[in-house]
Formats: sequence, structure tokens, C-alpha cells
Amino acid sequence: MAKVTRDDVARLAGTSTAVVSYVINNGPRPVAPATRERVLAAIKELGYRPDRVAQAMASRRTDLIGLIVPDARQPFFGEMAHAVEQAAAERGKMVLVGNSDYLDEREVHYLRAFLGMRVSGLILISQGLSENAAAEIEAWDARVVLMHERPEAIDDVAVVLDDVGGAQLAVRHLLEHGHPYVACIGGTEETPPVGDPVTDHVEGWRRAMLEAGRSTEGRLFQAPYNRYDAYQVALGLLAGPDRPPAVFCATDDQAIGVLRAARELRIDVPGELAVAGFDNVKEAALTDPPLTTVGSDRPAMARAAVDLVLDDGLRVAGSRRERLKQFPSALVVRRSCGCGHGPSGG
Repeated sequence: MAKVTRDDVARLAGTSTAVVSYVINNGPRPVAPATRERVLAAIKELGYRPDRVAQAMASRRTDLIGLIVPDARQPFFGEMAHAVEQAAAERGKMVLVGNSDYLDEREVHYLRAFLGMRVSGLILISQGLSENAAAEIEAWDARVVLMHERPEAIDDVAVVLDDVGGAQLAVRHLLEHGHPYVACIGGTEETPPVGDPVTDHVEGWRRAMLEAGRSTEGRLFQAPYNRYDAYQVALGLLAGPDRPPAVFCATDDQAIGVLRAARELRIDVPGELAVAGFDNVKEAALTDPPLTTVGSDRPAMARAAVDLVLDDGLRVAGSRRERLKQFPSALVVRRSCGCGHGPSGG
């Protein structure tokens, strides 16, 4: 059976192929309503399917958005990727997802691959943009929106959360339960990159402790971001002689690992150990006990990122404040902090 072409649609609709193109692409020129209806009827009758590859070659841009995440297996990144996909679908776009696995070379690999596919733009959820990645973005003059991380090295737009303020909310709340101090489980690096969310979570912990007159010396512990390795770190921390009375974790996944270690060591949470996390992944409501954490409006952040990456005005010079969209954090109180637990619960 011969493939239906745009010429076939134009003949049946009694119009030109240019008009058919305007209808399919919703522009760039307007089409009279009656003519549009004839073209759409012809498309339906003939079963015409536009050649998206040819369209992309002609326009030098596809209906695709590239999304690079550190690890989609982690709940936060998986939920954020899903929110971006839904927001993109609302704009008639599809999303290609690549996992950098926290490796600079893989991040650059996906940058080159997606930009080579002529994506409409890129959304980059990075744990610290490398010099090579920044150079790649500049070389392609690409439309890029950073999420999760504040840009420092390149002048690009970003959609971020008030990470420092959110961490302060969680740590202040733990201290309000009367704990003498709060330990912090941060990331894997002693000096993580500026603008990295975990760096900001640790900074928020430090500020809340200092404003309460509590020392942070020897109370910051390093752990990978996933629950499995954080569980191993927590086993050593909680089984030691200097077990902290409360722990703030830079991610919910780490906090879930801490809860598992506490259960294994028969440490009552929150009676003997208060725990709070950051991210408010869906699973946080189902832990035992349910996890107190810091949340955000992920759907709104995803829509903002998609709108920015598809906006033709993205390249227009503007102030840094206009190019950096920061969303507020919110404390989500559950039982792991001590609220609703016995006579001392707040």
C-alpha cells in the first residue's frame, strides 16, 4: 500500500501543501477555520501520519526535550522525571531521559547525544555541572534549564528550591523537641561543589545549629545518597557509644536507610532517635514511622522548567533574578521527628 503523502492530503482538501503544513504545525501562518477543517478531515480520511524526522530536519528542531538525571532509580529523581514528562506532554513534547550515574563523562555523553538529535531543549538535573559539560552547552549554544542545582559557572536559567531554608526548617523543628543537638548525614564529599543541593542542605543544618547555640563539630557524617549505603553508615553511627539523639538527612533516601538501621538495632524512632529527611518522596509517608521531611511543589517546578526551555525568549538577556526561579520549601511533619509520639510529642 502506497504511503500517504502531504500532496495527497492537499489534493483531497483542495488546497496547497503549504496550507497543510500550516495546519499540521499550527503555523507559522494562520489558516481559515473552514480550510483547517477540510485539511483535518482529509488527514483523518487518508490516515496521514506526518514524517516527524523530515519535519525536524527542515526546522532543525524536534518535538523532543532531553532530560539528564543523576540516577532515575532514586525516588526523588524518578518522581521529578515523571513530573517533567507530564509537563512536557501538556506542551505537546516528548522527553528523552539519560542517567549520568553521577559521572561527568556520562553527563557530557548525553549532552552531545541529545543535542545531536536536535532536541527542542535540555533540562539538566545535575549534582554539579562540570567544566566539560558547561563547555559543551556553550559550544552548541543550546537551550538549557538547570533543575535542582543553582548555576555558578555558566549564565543559564535554573529552577531551584530554597534548599538552605528548607533544611533550616527541619533542623529547627528537631531542636524544638528538646534535643541537645542534631547530627547531619550529608553527601560523599568533604567539599562538595557550590550550588549543589546537598551542600545547601548541610549549610541549612549548620545555620540552624549555630543560631541555636549548638556546636556542629564532629556531628557531620558522610554517606552516599542512596538508602543502601546510607544504611551501612547509619549502622556504624547508631551502634557507637556517641549515638546522636536526632539526625537530619540530606535526602529522604538516606533517611530511609537510617530508619532501617535503627529498626535492626532495636532503637525506637522517635522515642530514642528522631529522624528527618529532605525531598518528600512518596515513600516517605509509608515508612515506619512515617518520615518527617521537607517538600516542594514538584509539578509546578517541572512546568516552570519546561516552559523556560521552550520559551523563545530564553536567550534574551535579563537579570540573574529573572533567570533563577526559586520555589519555597515546606516542612512536612510526620511521626519520625517525635510529633504525635507519647506525652512529649509536639
